[in-house]
Amino acid sequence: MTETLELTKTYEAIRRREHELIVDLLDVVPKIDHLPENRVGQVRDAMFHADHPFLMVFTGPFSSGKSSLINALLGDDNLLRIGPTPTTDRISILRWGDDPQNMNSAGDADTVFHPAEVLKKVSFVDTPGLESVFQKHEDTTRKFLHRSDVVFLVMLATQAMTAKNLEYLQMFKEYGKKIIIVVNQADLLSEEDRKTVHDYVLQQSQEKLGAKPEIWMVSAKQGLAAYKNGERDAEAWQASGMHQFEQYIDKQLGDTDRLRQKLQTPLQIVQNVHLEALGAVRKNQSTFDQYRGIAENIEGQLTAQKREQNRAVQGVKEEIESNVEETVKRSGEAFRDIFLFTRAIPSLRNGIFELIGLTRLFRRGDAPSYVQRAFTKFKVFEPIDELSRIVDKLGPNLEGQDMQDIDDLVKYGQREVKKLPDELREKVIGTIQAPLKYDRSQLQDVRADLEAIEDEAKVLETENLEQIYRNTLIYLAAYELIVLVLLIALFGLWSGFSAGDTFLTPWILLVIVLSMGLAGFLLMPVRGRMIHTQYTNRLIGLRNKYTSTLNESTEKQIEYGLQLRRESIAPLTRLIEAQAKIQDDQLEALQSAEQRIVEIEAELNALGKRKILGVAL
Repeated sequence: MTETLELTKTYEAIRRREHELIVDLLDVVPKIDHLPENRVGQVRDAMFHADHPFLMVFTGPFSSGKSSLINALLGDDNLLRIGPTPTTDRISILRWGDDPQNMNSAGDADTVFHPAEVLKKVSFVDTPGLESVFQKHEDTTRKFLHRSDVVFLVMLATQAMTAKNLEYLQMFKEYGKKIIIVVNQADLLSEEDRKTVHDYVLQQSQEKLGAKPEIWMVSAKQGLAAYKNGERDAEAWQASGMHQFEQYIDKQLGDTDRLRQKLQTPLQIVQNVHLEALGAVRKNQSTFDQYRGIAENIEGQLTAQKREQNRAVQGVKEEIESNVEETVKRSGEAFRDIFLFTRAIPSLRNGIFELIGLTRLFRRGDAPSYVQRAFTKFKVFEPIDELSRIVDKLGPNLEGQDMQDIDDLVKYGQREVKKLPDELREKVIGTIQAPLKYDRSQLQDVRADLEAIEDEAKVLETENLEQIYRNTLIYLAAYELIVLVLLIALFGLWSGFSAGDTFLTPWILLVIVLSMGLAGFLLMPVRGRMIHTQYTNRLIGLRNKYTSTLNESTEKQIEYGLQLRRESIAPLTRLIEAQAKIQDDQLEALQSAEQRIVEIEAELNALGKRKILGVAL
């Protein structure tokens, strides 16, 4: 009992793994291009197997007694219709149920429930007759054959091994099914004729199959007659030959073999479909490789185009930097002119006027300041004024390059789409075309910010420098006045020196004081260089702010242009990317399924075997 429970538990675990594998394959297989449609149906049939008990399929020519045999096995002569003409036009699956019940379905198969004990172990399948005058009947049967675990080829004793029956044997062999030949109405033959028919069928089968199938001589009529008042006569049942079905189920098809074979059937279906699907995906990938190159080529073009636009922007930035450097150079000349040593006396005068406030009285409101006059003389701000012109030409350049590149990409994409095979061209969504409008706002909107920085470089800093210059003049005047006071004081003390004093003492003091005065004038050029250094640092900071602001907007404009390119060519790139991902995902899924198939097969081979240290014996 414990072994049976363990076997059932292991079987159910393997069945669940098979079921999950089949579900995953059903998500992949229908999407694989160039895979025959019938393969998808076969995977669905594998799902059918994983959900149903062991299937014993009765097939053969119509009126050969298939339905009668099933009725006899279940002891119910009214369960399935029988007659001299084709009465079965649908698959009937007989499964165990508490009460007899026929469940019609919308597909090709109906389910019939019956409380017969034998149906707890297996399910019987009644099929439309082969060789039927109704072609649909035969097609329905053929489609269902690959679902079978065991096939019973039923033929009449009086029509055994016709050419058609031999053809059916060959077909079943190609399906790789376990085949048992059932010769019905054997009761119509004498013992000698029964042996003759048996040997003939065996000989013909062996020649056709290359193996010896089991051949059962039976009588469905005698089997049904063995039932009287709900009881079965064992001797009559034995004489009918119907006992062979039960022996096969109970003995030859023991629990382990039955369960293993039941699980092996869907696994075989999955293996066959998986192998063909894997081949189809790899072939599709090999064929599609040339189209992957299109996406790589497009991406390469986009990279090159972005590089060209960055180069254009870099050229503009270099012009801006060059103009700022020219401004720095000219401002240096202006400061040197303002703080020349030779201008010491006028500077001292101006400093005195600034110190006592006369400059404010005599300066006209519209008169240029010291720094403004110098900056105007050396045209310091002319390079700054040129920045607007330099920046303004960037927008049209980027737009022109964008539209030209987009036009080239559109033409390239349209050519490549025309080269695609019909099956791929039909999957192209959208139209490859240039955009209907172009947005220039990124570079237009930034002009106000750039102009503000230009004004800051020209106006605000000039006023600051003017104040620094005035302070320098005031400091110079105050310093020189102090020196003058010292000089006057020195002359006042001169008469106090006696003849006995050292002669050189007053002269040394005079030289010191005069040197101090001269040093004040010498500090003017030094102060000029300091102010210029400060101005240069300020200008460089504004330049960095200017180029940073411009760079931010140009990056957005370039990205916008790249986005337009991608959108114009998107129908082609989307197709290639989607198909590439689909094929890669399909291959990954099939490779994963392959590993799972191997694992399930190993578990299936170990089903029911004793294990020592984890190894099945």
